[in-house]
Amino acid sequence: MTTSTIIWIVVVVIAAASLIAAIAWVARKKRTEHHRVQAGGIREKAVEQSHEVGQREALADETAAKARAAQAEAEAMSARAAGLQHQAEARHTDAATSRSELNRQFERADKIDPDSPTSDTPPSDTAHGDDSETRDTPRETRAGKQGRPPMPRAG
Repeated sequence: MTTSTIIWIVVVVIAAASLIAAIAWVARKKRTEHHRVQAGGIREKAVEQSHEVGQREALADETAAKARAAQAEAEAMSARAAGLQHQAEARHTDAATSRSELNRQFERADKIDPDSPTSDTPPSDTAHGDDSETRDTPRETRAGKQGRPPMPRAG
């Protein structure tokens, strides 16, 4: 082989290597540019989704605030209900005390009323055999006078 053939082989190898390097460089540059474009597209979508996510977060915050307000309102209503329950119990106790006192007054009146079927003294009509009135109707006296009014049962 001659020197010129060797030179030509070296030149061809260097040219081929240079061509391969240039092709690789261009391919890498295109791939890098493609990745940049792809990353830009992903970023644009992320920005759009970021706005939607922000709206979802705002809606979640608003819903949480409504839930807290509803919870506070429920607690206030519960406290009001407890107060009303306490007031109702106090009124029931007061009414039961009043009913008991009223019953004692009726019993006392029945004990001292000679016409009352529950008095200690038997009525004169019953002593003569008049059974038209019984203990089931203690509200009226035999003389036609009005006795104590009917009492509703507590309970």
